[in-house]
Amino acid sequence: MASLMDELLLTMEGERSQYEKLIDLSDEKKDSIIYKKLDVLEAITVQEQAIADALLELEKKRLNIMRNIAAVMGHEGEQITVSWMIDNLSEQPVEQEKLIEARGKLKDAADEAQVLNFQMQNLLQQALEMVEFDITLLKSAKQAPQTSNYGKNAETTGNILGSRGFDAKQ
Repeated sequence: MASLMDELLLTMEGERSQYEKLIDLSDEKKDSIIYKKLDVLEAITVQEQAIADALLELEKKRLNIMRNIAAVMGHEGEQITVSWMIDNLSEQPVEQEKLIEARGKLKDAADEAQVLNFQMQNLLQQALEMVEFDITLLKSAKQAPQTSNYGKNAETTGNILGSRGFDAKQ
């Protein structure tokens, strides 16, 4: 059981470490979005995908260890959680404390990564809105309202202004 507990703690530490890497990448990602550095953003996305893959593997490993611990504790086939383990390790206060600390650190890192992810999502949404605004502005700059040219009968001629926008004779 002790080796399984050590392996579980190492796995949880590995997960926390991966979340910390995601958190560290967030500043670079934010700058690349703000300053429109698409090549940097692409490289960061590749790094994030690698971290996500590593997190998935670590999660699978943690769940496997938890199943093994459940079998050792006589709860085979039951879905146990780290919180359940903490509650059931009251006779082993050292392991219980280590598990409480590891869970707290992992939860804090995951929560921070989630908040930063939400902020990046909002930043990307704003960037897309700015691009859409720029496209609309460029389209409208090339067009003038049809009401700007009138004929002799005070009706619009249907003509639009030239693409230069301002045409003055000197």
